[in-house]
Formats: sequence, C-alpha cells, structure tokens
Amino acid sequence: MKNTKKIVSLVLAICMLASLAISASASELPADNMVGESGGTGTSSVTLSSTADGSIGADPAATKMSVTVPTVLPVAVGTDGTVSTATDAKIINNSYGAVKVANVSIEAAQGWNLTAFGDKATLAHEKVNSNKFGFQISLGNGEKKLTDDKNASKQTLLDTAVEGCYMSGVGDTSANTVAIAYDAIVTPVSEAVTNTAIASILFIIAWDAV
Repeated sequence: MKNTKKIVSLVLAICMLASLAISASASELPADNMVGESGGTGTSSVTLSSTADGSIGADPAATKMSVTVPTVLPVAVGTDGTVSTATDAKIINNSYGAVKVANVSIEAAQGWNLTAFGDKATLAHEKVNSNKFGFQISLGNGEKKLTDDKNASKQTLLDTAVEGCYMSGVGDTSANTVAIAYDAIVTPVSEAVTNTAIASILFIIAWDAV
C-alpha cells in the first residue's frame, strides 16, 4: 500500500513538472508571435521564393529569359547597286522581366570584308567581285550605327544599351519589341547570287536590371 502511494505521488510530481515545462516553453516564444491582450499586435514576415513553376516548395529558379531575335536580315542589291532591306525586322521580348540590347557586333563571312558605310558611290572604284560591304543599323529608332574601314573582319556597332534598346516585359505589348532598321552598300557581282551569307550580326541581350 505504501509503495502504491509512493508511485502515485511520483507520477503526480512528473505530471506537474511536465506542465511547468510546457508553460515555460510557451513563455519563451518571441513576443511578436503572441497576442496576449485585446488590441495587441502580432507580426508575420513575408518571404519570397522564386521557383520553377511558381508554387511554394518547388525547385528554386530565376525568372526565365525568352527573347526572339531575327534569324536572317536579308539584303537585296539591284543591278544598279540599289539596296533593299526588310522593313519588319524586330526583336521581341517574351520574358516576364524587362530586357535590353546590351551589345551589337558584326562579323564578315568568309570571303567578304567590311568597309565604311555611306553612299553607294563610295564603292564605284572597287573591282567587281571584290566582296566588300558597308552596314548600318538602328534599334528602336535610336542612333544609327555604321561600319567603318578600320577592321575588315569584325566590328562592334554598339557597346552599351542606348535609347531604343530597351524592352518591357511581355505584359506590356506596346513596349516589348524593338524594331530593327538597317541598310547596306555592296560591291558589284559578276554573277547572280541567292541568299549568300555575307555577315552575321550578334545581339547580346541582358536583363534591364538595377
């Protein structure tokens, strides 16, 4: 009987200690997570996670960039040297975030050479089939950038984003495209050519970030 009373007393003592421990742990919670009176305040932090599918707990991922650049910028030269180019060339930003054209360069194809852009008459003294051409480009009605005669193989036309190079995210369809206006002069050819590659234009696209 005495042993039974001791066991019961021990159990009651353990329960009392446990209840005190629970009360103590609750009292140790940060005060801003507990509202203990009418009119009291509680604080909740707002956290951000960028994820692949936009759901909480999914794999981490940054905003996806998706920008469409023309695969070809066609140039046609007439028998009298008159040049025609595409009038609907443009860069389209399909991304959620704003982007910019950060750099534009041109590289002559094998067998062709860059020269200074200007009036076609400047090539009048060149021999037929000398395979020289000058190039001019403008983005979004911005400043015209021209090739010169300093480097025949590769030239940087734009080394930083300027007016006309910026595109909004896809949500604003009035500002998520940049028109490409371009022109060229080309030396005469003795035989007809069709879709011959004479150069490649490299557009470097970057986020328009702070």
